[in-house]
Amino acid sequence: MSYFQVLTLAMPETIVSLAALVVLFVDLGIMRAAEGKFRRMAAAAFTGTGCLVAIFWMHQVHQQATPDLLGGMLVVDPLTQLVKQALLVLTVFTALVSLDSNFTEHVGEYFALLLLATVGMMFLVSAENLLMIFISLELTSLSLYILTAFNKRNAQSAEAALKYFLFGGMAASFTLFGLSLLYGLTGSLELRPIAAALQGKGLDPLLAVAMVMTVIGLGFKIAAVPFHLWAPDAYQGAPTPSAAFIASGSKVASFFILAKVMMVGFAGAEGNGAWRAFASGWVPLLAVVAGLSMLLGNLAALAQDNVKRLLAYSAIAHGGYALLGVLTHNQQGVASLVYYVLTYALTVLGAFGVVSVVEERAGQARFSDFAGLCRRAPLLSFCMMIFMLSLAGVPPLAGFFGKFYLFIAAVNAEPKNLGLLWLVIFAIAMSAVSLYYYLQVLKQVYVIESPAQAPVLEASAPFQVAVALAALSVLALGCAPNLVLGGLSEAIRSAGF
Repeated sequence: MSYFQVLTLAMPETIVSLAALVVLFVDLGIMRAAEGKFRRMAAAAFTGTGCLVAIFWMHQVHQQATPDLLGGMLVVDPLTQLVKQALLVLTVFTALVSLDSNFTEHVGEYFALLLLATVGMMFLVSAENLLMIFISLELTSLSLYILTAFNKRNAQSAEAALKYFLFGGMAASFTLFGLSLLYGLTGSLELRPIAAALQGKGLDPLLAVAMVMTVIGLGFKIAAVPFHLWAPDAYQGAPTPSAAFIASGSKVASFFILAKVMMVGFAGAEGNGAWRAFASGWVPLLAVVAGLSMLLGNLAALAQDNVKRLLAYSAIAHGGYALLGVLTHNQQGVASLVYYVLTYALTVLGAFGVVSVVEERAGQARFSDFAGLCRRAPLLSFCMMIFMLSLAGVPPLAGFFGKFYLFIAAVNAEPKNLGLLWLVIFAIAMSAVSLYYYLQVLKQVYVIESPAQAPVLEASAPFQVAVALAALSVLALGCAPNLVLGGLSEAIRSAGF
């Protein structure tokens, strides 16, 4: 295969990379002396244009690259294209959410890092080669570390970034060690040949160590318990648009690669997570992680008085729910997982958008800062209600159907003994707990009177349109889930899950 053909296959990533360079050049070379808000609008326009051009390319140029074409370095199929398009849409929304946030003078660098993180995620979801997976993870992670520390005026931002970086460095070492053991056991860097080499060998001790280390590394990326300790501080200390991107785009890419590594690379070493029928493998390991994530995430969220920390612990709990889709290790599970993480990412991105407006005016995001929000910003309050109820799993919003499909897939995973029914029952109970703290936020918004000195909340028209579109999408994907699920089944079959 020629370099030109490889470049053509990687054209969406190339377009986004060029957009990052254009944003830097325009901001640093032309608009450095302009007003901050105008610079943000121009940078967001270039960012959105680059992402939309990449989406247009994928729609117009239907490409295919099988895992054996480039050694699994760049796999292009309908499923990866769908996930990459979703990542680009989330990047556009993040750029729009950033319009009203005045946390840095380095506008070009911020939007360029946003695009470079997106490039890392796009390569990550297309990778089936261990080296490419690790390199893509690090490109994404390094960009997110810097985005977390971008508010130089806030000591919490630097502290959050340092914790994120230290935990991330440790997780990267575990990931690399686990992947190296996997290579040593099989002599291959590609996921499918690895699975073929492991067939019939059973779960020997070295494979178990490789599996645990890989789960530790990828568990950090999805903030699953007990690898979650960075998340609350990072969500609270990071600039709110950066936190929104960490909670949305990076979660989509991380869950997708976790599902691919476990279901494709460790195929044949699943074991069994059914009640009273446990068998050693990665399924019971992830089942325990999922249960702990739901428990700690929901119970810790009850004690929060800061909405950003609440969303952080909520993200930990939602990570536990999403793991149900991985545990099923079948096509139905992958479809439910992709639908769930995409709708969750859109919902939490919109919620962080509303939080950013409150935090920009009040200086913090405490519950009391949201008091009487419905009278100060009616449209944003209504959108916040949709986001909170969707996260709680209230019909007919997307969050309800996301959990419904996950639970159905998990119950059907092992028909003989109802498989993961015990974990589904636990997840339903934890969902009932989560309704309480989501309603606490809405109580502040709609019931509690705002103090007399509460600042008036004003948001730009593009920002309000972006948040309203996110809320409308959450409602539409709940009422018509086939908008996403319709093309997922065929795409998953073609991907070989």
